[in-house]
Amino acid sequence: MAAAWEEIRRLAADFQRAQFADTVQRLSERNCIEIVAKLIEDKKLDVVYTLDGKEFITPSQISREIKDELYIHGGRLNVVDLQKIINVDLVHVEAKANEIARCDRSVQFVLGQLIDANYLDRISEEVNDKLQEAGMVNILELCKVYDLPGDFLTEELSKRLGKIIHGQMDDFNRGVLFTPTFVSRHRARIRGIFTAVTRPTPVSNVIGVYGFQEHIIYSVLEELVNTGRLKGTVVGGRQDQTVYIPDIYSKTQNTWVDSFLQQNGYLEFDALVRLGIPDPVSYIKKRFKSSKLLFLRAACVGQALVDQVEASVEEAVNSATWTDVQPILPSCLSMVDAGIIVTEAMRRTNVQASARVVRDTVVISEKFISNCLALFDEAMQNKAQKEVKNNPVFLITEDDLKQGSMMMENSAPSKKEKREAERKKKTTEGSGSKGGGGGCNAREVRIRKTKKKTRRDEDSDEETVVTPQNRNKQTEVRFMTLEEIVAVLEERVCDCPEEILSELAEQLVRPLTKTYQEVVRTVFMSSTSSSTGETRKRSVKDFQEELSNLYNNIRLFEKGTKLFSDETQVHISKHVLKTVCTDVTNILVNFMAAELMMSVENPSSITNEVRLKILGKLPEETKGPLMKVHNSLNGKAIEDFLTSIEMAVEVCGFMLKKGDKKRERQALFQHRQALTEQLKEADDPALILHLTSVLLFQASTNCMLHAPGRCVPQIIGTLMGRISEEHHRLLTGYQALVVKQLVGQSQGRKQGHGDGDNQKEGDEKDTIRKELVSLTGEVKDLVLSQKKTSGTEE
Repeated sequence: MAAAWEEIRRLAADFQRAQFADTVQRLSERNCIEIVAKLIEDKKLDVVYTLDGKEFITPSQISREIKDELYIHGGRLNVVDLQKIINVDLVHVEAKANEIARCDRSVQFVLGQLIDANYLDRISEEVNDKLQEAGMVNILELCKVYDLPGDFLTEELSKRLGKIIHGQMDDFNRGVLFTPTFVSRHRARIRGIFTAVTRPTPVSNVIGVYGFQEHIIYSVLEELVNTGRLKGTVVGGRQDQTVYIPDIYSKTQNTWVDSFLQQNGYLEFDALVRLGIPDPVSYIKKRFKSSKLLFLRAACVGQALVDQVEASVEEAVNSATWTDVQPILPSCLSMVDAGIIVTEAMRRTNVQASARVVRDTVVISEKFISNCLALFDEAMQNKAQKEVKNNPVFLITEDDLKQGSMMMENSAPSKKEKREAERKKKTTEGSGSKGGGGGCNAREVRIRKTKKKTRRDEDSDEETVVTPQNRNKQTEVRFMTLEEIVAVLEERVCDCPEEILSELAEQLVRPLTKTYQEVVRTVFMSSTSSSTGETRKRSVKDFQEELSNLYNNIRLFEKGTKLFSDETQVHISKHVLKTVCTDVTNILVNFMAAELMMSVENPSSITNEVRLKILGKLPEETKGPLMKVHNSLNGKAIEDFLTSIEMAVEVCGFMLKKGDKKRERQALFQHRQALTEQLKEADDPALILHLTSVLLFQASTNCMLHAPGRCVPQIIGTLMGRISEEHHRLLTGYQALVVKQLVGQSQGRKQGHGDGDNQKEGDEKDTIRKELVSLTGEVKDLVLSQKKTSGTEE
């Protein structure tokens, strides 16, 4: 035992000595860090480094510090600020903040902030103080003050209603809190105002005048209406167009609508809108469910009014007359609505096939229209006779052409046989025979007369192309114009107003034209035999003689154009092509058309359209050459026309007699005589200058000339050296005066001159006119004196 106690005392001494002895070995800071890092790596220790790396902190310590800081900051703390305080990475702070919010129901994590229940209670107390003071609080304004989301704040405040907050929230607008006293005060004002209302009143107007809260007035107004405290209805829901309609106004409104419909038989939609009914159609359908009303675009009409229209329409159809239902219908209805009523009335009476509607309100019986068509029968027959006589080319159809060809084949020798016989006859007579009176036949006189007419457009170079479509298309012949039909109806139908007659005439134009086509065709076919015989009375010999004379005249005109420059030759050639050459073409085409019963009495009346119509119906062997002649009229060279006409005449079976010296002299004499007679009778200075220059040109060159007025200066230019210098000076001076007179006349038509300018221009015109009058006799004598001298010598 003694040894044991001794051992114990020795150990105690060693322990005491060890306690009071200094440490021989210590761990460095670096070793400690490495040891802790190793423990963290082995997941035996859970700690977090601070941002400066000098300290370790456990997650539980982070949670304790977050709760402490939240308490210190009054229950609301931003995570960013918390990270700076704890000095730990933001990721760890956010993770612990979310964990606290999940575990603790009194703490919430909102928009990066920790908020506890105590803070929300304090906010609720502040809101309650504001609510009791103002009577109403808007949560949107609280969101700006406390910097919190609206939904979150609305939810938290609604939890504390009746506990901390003594008020209530609007059921329709959860963004507003108000006290019962505030609502009661508003309810009393709203009840008083709308009780006094006697007409439809927009709620927005009441809000603007009395300053009510919009979210309260709608709730209170609907409550008062639903409970029966207010006698009326709210239309439009909770919108700017919401209208309160009192029952007393609705009763008065309904009474007016019922009375108006009963007395007048219709209701105008615009009138109901002015009466305060925003949707008239729905109102009428709801109000008059059992009534049979016809809804139009601008109104609805009752059955009584429709019955009147039906009776009027039925009477017009049965009596074969017309009726205008416009006086029966209300004046507020448009023409479209009136047309709808008339259409409905015709459908119910089943008279759609027996009448037609014009001007939307006028119903005309088909029998009446037939009677009006019969008024034109006599005039139609008379006009058809004239049309067949003057323009048969526009009346013939392909069927008529075939029928006519068959008639001619049965009644006369063939065309080829006639040509062969004529050719043999001319061969036996001899090619050197010269018919008498070569240049002075009736045709020459007609050509000279055409020169007095208005000149055609020399500059038209367009070439008309004949296609199968326009060749086979029948031109429709008009019977009467609309004005002429109206004039006949006014004379024969006396009980119709002018407006209805105009509409009736429009309805008659098409059937009259169609009937007229049939009448013309019948008259044409009935007169085919006689008209064909009359057209063929002219002998082929006379025709060839006339054609040869005109052909030789054109050659003489071409000879005269050779003495001018190229540009002037083009102008003169175009003029000859548009006048004399066109006449020759018309004569040849008209003679060929006689075989197809399409000839006209006066070939000069044939236009390009008529010529193309005739050419389109000629046989292929003659159509081609004649089409070349037609196209050459739009060219610039007379030689092309002469070549084409020679080929065409030969193909058509005729012969052209070439001119000789005797014929040329006769043609020159006749041409000069005609121009001289015109010069004697002329009193227009421009015409006198034109005729004189042409006659002097013929006298000096012995060449005929057929030139337009624009070429007079060039003609006078060619006379230099051909006539005496004195005569040329007189002609040039007279030309200058004519030009001045024409320029003055064109300027006189313009406006913008003062009185002084007008006086000056008038004096100048008088001076020019006097000079022209004094020189006119001398200019005429340049030609007439030569004629007298030549006549004396002869």
